[in-house]
Amino acid sequence: MLHFQYNVNLKSYNTFGLDVEAQIFIEIFTSEDMVLLVQSDVFKNHFKLVIGGGSNIVFVSKKIEGLVVKNAIQGIEIINKTKENVIIKAGSGMYWHNFVLFCIENGWGGVENLSLIPGTVGAAPMQNIGAYGVELVDVFESLEALEICSGKIFNFDTNQCQFGYRESIFKNSQKNKFIIVSVTFRLWLKPVFNVSYGAIKDQLAASNHKELSVKAVSDAVIAIRKSKLPDPKVLGNCGSFFKNPEIEVSFFESLEKKYPKMPHYLLPNQHIKLAAGWLIEQCGWKGLIKNNVGAHKDQALVIVNYGQATGQAIVDLALEIQASVYLTFGIKIEFEVNIF
Repeated sequence: MLHFQYNVNLKSYNTFGLDVEAQIFIEIFTSEDMVLLVQSDVFKNHFKLVIGGGSNIVFVSKKIEGLVVKNAIQGIEIINKTKENVIIKAGSGMYWHNFVLFCIENGWGGVENLSLIPGTVGAAPMQNIGAYGVELVDVFESLEALEICSGKIFNFDTNQCQFGYRESIFKNSQKNKFIIVSVTFRLWLKPVFNVSYGAIKDQLAASNHKELSVKAVSDAVIAIRKSKLPDPKVLGNCGSFFKNPEIEVSFFESLEKKYPKMPHYLLPNQHIKLAAGWLIEQCGWKGLIKNNVGAHKDQALVIVNYGQATGQAIVDLALEIQASVYLTFGIKIEFEVNIF
């Protein structure tokens, strides 16, 4: 039976800690209940917003006039196991880091570089999360998604998801048309480690681990992220607010003459990826606070709620940062977050 609540404060359901009220609210724990929900009159007759961990959203309005659905679908199931791989399915409402820890405990490789990323399993393929040289697509097998208009569940493989840099079909042509209910992953029993990106090698050298393992890499990533990123439970934030921009090689070469120390990475598509945090820092935003909002003192890519900030203040600051980076470098840095 579906249990709707009314006039629910969502402060604990978004990592920015913004005070916003949902006119109607429901938490869904199974895919079967999600099917029942989309068939209900309450769902059909109201504006609806589905949230997971609330780590990729900024609420500008003080009240959501309509239905807010908290996806809390749990569960992990081993689908198949070979000498090389394990195929596992996870509920879309499971917190991503809890899923990663489960894989680490079992010694399964592939997601260790994605440790401590906020959000849920279902949100991971929506924006093809990535960190330290690894993206979700690298371990993705398939997903199940509920089509809102028909109430039917469809299977999507890698090609159908149309993954890109922090992109998928669910952020573009199929946005708001499906609700992801489970994700299936292909992980490795004999992992090949990716430790060349960022400071992982240095962190591993400084650690007490005697040999390379999925846990050693995960611990290194966690230590790096904790040293750079504020805990949302202490300072409201959503992690990286902006995407790292990709530019043409010729444009980069012209910028490099003026900024020879500009961090950059050559991509397989022969574009250059730049560090948005570095660009923001060069524009003087790192540690600056306006209206209880600021770019964090240790990582300019992270916008922080220093207490009682409004969603509009967060968006206003983000727009100012975006404009200043464009004015200085001629580069538009795009938001990773969704604005409501």
